[in-house]
Amino acid sequence: MSKKIIMSQDDIRRTLARIAHEIIERNKSADHLILVGIHTRGVPLARRLADNLGRFEKAEIPVGALDFSLHRDDLPFLETRNLIHRTEIPVNIDNQSIVLVDDVLYTGRSVRAAMDTLIDLGRPLSIQLAVLIDRGHREMPIRADYVGKNIPSSRHEDIRVSLVETDGLDEVAIVSPTHRETSREITNQQRSGYDTDQ
Repeated sequence: MSKKIIMSQDDIRRTLARIAHEIIERNKSADHLILVGIHTRGVPLARRLADNLGRFEKAEIPVGALDFSLHRDDLPFLETRNLIHRTEIPVNIDNQSIVLVDDVLYTGRSVRAAMDTLIDLGRPLSIQLAVLIDRGHREMPIRADYVGKNIPSSRHEDIRVSLVETDGLDEVAIVSPTHRETSREITNQQRSGYDTDQ
C-alpha cells in the first residue's frame, strides 16, 4: 500500500479561506447562512469555514452537525441504527440558505441522503454544497457549489482526509492498494453489490 500526500495543513487552511470567500461572493452576505457539517469530518470543516466567515463578515454564523444514517440506501435499518450520530442544528432552517459541508464528494449518495435528512427538518431557501475534495465517480446527479480540490482517482484508491479535530493532524492523502488488495476489494464489491466507500 502506497500513500501520497496531496494537501498539507497549510493547503487545507488556504483552501478553506478561499471557499469562505466564494460563499460570501455567491450569497452577497452572511445573513441567512447556516453551515451544516455532515458527520464525521464535515463537522469540523463546517466549524472552520464558519470561523473564516465570521472573521471576514464580522458576524456569527450558525453551525450544525447532520447525521444521514436513516436515509442511507446501502444498509439495513437495524444496522443503520448502530451508526447513528446526533443531528444538531441550533436554529430553524426554514427560509435559510444552507451550506452542506463534507470532506470528500464521491458517488453522491451521502449528499443525497443528507439533503433528504435536511428536508425532513424544514424548508430551507436553498441548499448549497461545499467539499474539500471532489474525487469524481458520481452515481447521482450531484454537483458541489464549492470545491477545495478536484482529485481524479481510481475507484480502488482511497482518499483519506485527516483533520486535527478527529485524527490529530491535517492532511489529505491518496492511498493506493497493492494488486492483491485491489483484487480482494473487487471480489468483496461483487459479492455485496455496493462500493465500500459511499
